[in-house]
Amino acid sequence: MTTPSPAEPVAVAVELERLRGTMEAGFARVDGSLALLVQRGDQTDKQLADHETRLDALERGRWPLPSIAAVCGLAGLGIALYELAAH
Repeated sequence: MTTPSPAEPVAVAVELERLRGTMEAGFARVDGSLALLVQRGDQTDKQLADHETRLDALERGRWPLPSIAAVCGLAGLGIALYELAAH
């Protein structure tokens, strides 16, 4: 068995410190990416809620159109029948 030289523990400590710095930088980058994804998810949620609100408003605004068309059709039928019966 060989005895470790006095420089080996220092080299190991230096390598561990470099590894620690690399890991910290990597975690900081991952944290930044996750924060960006969360922010984009929040923006997407807000846009989806806005679109839902606008769609609901459009649906509420157009409900009388089919009813009006049906009433106009019935009125036309009634007038046509009245005209036919009058002649």
